[in-house]
Amino acid sequence: MIEIFDNIVLGITALADIRTIGLMFLGVAAGLIAGAIPGFTITMAIVLTLPFTFGMSAVQGLATMLGVFVGGLSGGLMAGILTGIPGTPSSVATTFDGFPMARKGQPGLALGIGVWSSFFGGVISAVLLMSVAPQLARIGLEFGPWDYFSLVLFALTITASLAGDDLVKGLIAGAFGLLVATVGSDEINGVERFNFGSDALEQGFAFLPVLVGLFAFSQLLTDIQDRVKAKLPLMPAGTEAVRIEHRQAIRAVLSRWRNLFRSSMIGVFTGILPAAGGSISNILAYDQAKKASKTPEQFGTGCIDGIVAPESANNATAGGALITMMALGIPGDIVTAIMLGALLIHDVIPSPTFITEQPTIAYSIFIAFFVANFIMVGLQSVCLRAFVLVTRLRMYILATVILVYCSIGIFALNNITFDIWTLLIFGIIGYCMKLLRFPLAPMILGVVLGHIAELNLNRSLSTSDDLLLFLTRPWSLFFLILGLFSMFFPLYQKRRGKEKWTLFYPAALSLALSLPLFLMDGTVRPALALALFLLAGYMLWRQSRNGWRVEAAVDDAEKGLPGE
Repeated sequence: MIEIFDNIVLGITALADIRTIGLMFLGVAAGLIAGAIPGFTITMAIVLTLPFTFGMSAVQGLATMLGVFVGGLSGGLMAGILTGIPGTPSSVATTFDGFPMARKGQPGLALGIGVWSSFFGGVISAVLLMSVAPQLARIGLEFGPWDYFSLVLFALTITASLAGDDLVKGLIAGAFGLLVATVGSDEINGVERFNFGSDALEQGFAFLPVLVGLFAFSQLLTDIQDRVKAKLPLMPAGTEAVRIEHRQAIRAVLSRWRNLFRSSMIGVFTGILPAAGGSISNILAYDQAKKASKTPEQFGTGCIDGIVAPESANNATAGGALITMMALGIPGDIVTAIMLGALLIHDVIPSPTFITEQPTIAYSIFIAFFVANFIMVGLQSVCLRAFVLVTRLRMYILATVILVYCSIGIFALNNITFDIWTLLIFGIIGYCMKLLRFPLAPMILGVVLGHIAELNLNRSLSTSDDLLLFLTRPWSLFFLILGLFSMFFPLYQKRRGKEKWTLFYPAALSLALSLPLFLMDGTVRPALALALFLLAGYMLWRQSRNGWRVEAAVDDAEKGLPGE
């Protein structure tokens, strides 16, 4: 404990330089701007920042890039909440409730909740980063392609939750997203699929043009399809658009501390897994928040929990990704891969012994990530008023400006004209899906996860043709069990306490999850398996004492009627 305290002092001393702090402020500001522009990703901002760090010390360079990283994660919520267009892939789920809340005349509250959720999620992951980095990072080493594929299958079951009232349309949209992800050359074997002789389709559809087209272009077409509506501002005059209630937002976030902590832990765990990242964690956290809510029907209409979950998760993902990079030298996502390159440029090589051998640099990174979250709140609080004022522009003006920025950002990614056509095509597809009342979220989920699923399935089958490995590897079995129960969870949530099978559901889940945990190495996870096993026994015993009675039977008994 004394050693950790001494290392924290070393990190603070290394960062306590006016130039370093100034560079962090610039980095956070640049990240906020980059994140708020649809199509201009955090990765692009980090890449553009990297050359400027060559002449800096390792601490200054990494502190600057961490500022861009944290600012970019939080900047994405501005565009998502104000215009319904996610500024970054890690803020996709934020638009599900943030944009409806803004449309209901509460953009200031929605933005405040997003900012403070991001802050608390980042602080939680920063604390974990400083305290248990080496221990948590070892989990990432246990994952193989079989486990990643099962994780993606579990994530795909979220389609049922995102489908809304029409499950069939949601599943069709999700399947269409998976189909889009298969267009182009197979990365493992180089086989071309669904290109129809077109050279442009050989590379497949880039994710960001599809994302921006489905969300941005389709939303813009919807907003300006009526001439009268097109001349109105995005937010009606007389709303609280220019007043941000920080106190109300803080109270709202902290009053939902269970959701905040659960979503942050989902973000940290997802960040630890190499190549997972915020694009998965924000959707996972949103889904789990909806499943845990007593009022899941409010999600998608401007629910506070629907903003807290994805925003706390995506900022916590940054801490998880840094854990893997620092303790193992394995980048958790593209951004940390660039940071790893920056470390190597300065002759610093991350490894399991990096934290003990280079405590000054290691704890400087920890402290910089922690401080960057405070800087983010300060800068975003100042900038939010200006961003909210954008919503007072007339829709046809705002739509034109946004579309131009989206097109420039998309083209700048790869300098490929076909990406702009992709934006146009999927904008029209998204608009037609909205007219036919197909949900867009499941399709985005399919596009995001389809590539990851296919890649890891190919890797697993190339390594071994033994399909039983998907069931015999503990982590793979763990996610498959979660996925199986997740598929039936919406049905369980609707009929909980009304049908007898729902009485077995929680106990069956605890009992099933205890098996893969028991098969894992170490002592903590087998002990957790034993606790889950005992919990399942207790729940079954309690239901047995109650006579396995459902609510309908209890109501009938109270009325003097025969029960089931």
